Amino acid sequence: MRPVDDTGAAKRLESGLPLVDIPPPGSRQESAATEVAETPGPEAEKKAPCPGLGLFYTLLSAFLFSVGSLFVKKVQDIHAVEISAFRCVFQMLIIIPCLIYRKTGFIGPKGQRIFLLLRGVLGSSAMILLYYAYQSTSLADATVISFSCPVFTSIIACIFLKEKYSPWDAVFTAFTITGVILIVRPPFLFGSEVVETDKDYSVHLKGAFAALVHAVFAAVTLVILRKIGTSVDYMLSIWYYVVAGLTECIVALSILGEWSLPHCGLDRLFLILIGLFGLGGQMFLAKAIQIEKAGLVALMKTMDVVFAFIFQIIFFHDVPSWWTVGGSLCVVASSIGAAVRKWYQSSK
Repeated sequence: MRPVDDTGAAKRLESGLPLVDIPPPGSRQESAATEVAETPGPEAEKKAPCPGLGLFYTLLSAFLFSVGSLFVKKVQDIHAVEISAFRCVFQMLIIIPCLIYRKTGFIGPKGQRIFLLLRGVLGSSAMILLYYAYQSTSLADATVISFSCPVFTSIIACIFLKEKYSPWDAVFTAFTITGVILIVRPPFLFGSEVVETDKDYSVHLKGAFAALVHAVFAAVTLVILRKIGTSVDYMLSIWYYVVAGLTECIVALSILGEWSLPHCGLDRLFLILIGLFGLGGQMFLAKAIQIEKAGLVALMKTMDVVFAFIFQIIFFHDVPSWWTVGGSLCVVASSIGAAVRKWYQSSK
């Protein structure tokens, strides 16, 4: 779906997730140096990207992802699982020609198939849960909670990949948990008046929980992708993602009995736009990670939260509560802190 040279980065981009915790395998600086060495000076200067272009691509990507999320929120008459199915079909139509052109096959190396299957199932499940969260709770709450993914990634990578878990990671985890608690506002901490004053609290709770599970599943997916490394073409990884996702959606829709053709008019248009804006967001994020440091990209990626707040106020006339604002600040601060720390470590 996104033909880029940075395999590790592209593998993480199809879920639209923050790139705080998983630095792309290989050194982009080394590849850039190789290109300069092979190219005469004047030509190399012509090929040099405009300063700030990577950050602009990231900002544009965040905007497109947020608009796609807005359309998911707007499509209330279609179940989140069905929206996910349409997105998988849309992506499949793009991936199949790419796999044929790249001659990578459709199965993958024998030793990596189980990891590819797990990556596909968990990644597509994370997508379905996030779409359900968008429909069940506010756009800002679902977006902010999904930003807790890097924290879970650090914990899971420490357990299964034996990566170092520093005191700073524990601090970022504490900030993220605090932010999620402020957004969810569980009654056993905030009192029963929270439920009484919020008629839709049960729906909000389901959506918040779905966003949180999405973050956990996405984190496991990132750890699996790190385990696979560069041994598998990133297009093949996306292929497993869409095939597993479409299979999950068909089974779930058959069980739930929710399958229905979208109504004529805006719903069908929104479904097409969800696929287009999601694809555009992933492409610009891929271009950004090619020419800009991952730390800076991760920092600019937090604009997703800003756009979510703006769209929620403008299109749904829903002003976030101070609890949501406080929780958002905690989660965003955690993501920014993790990005700055990774950036600092990579610059040594």
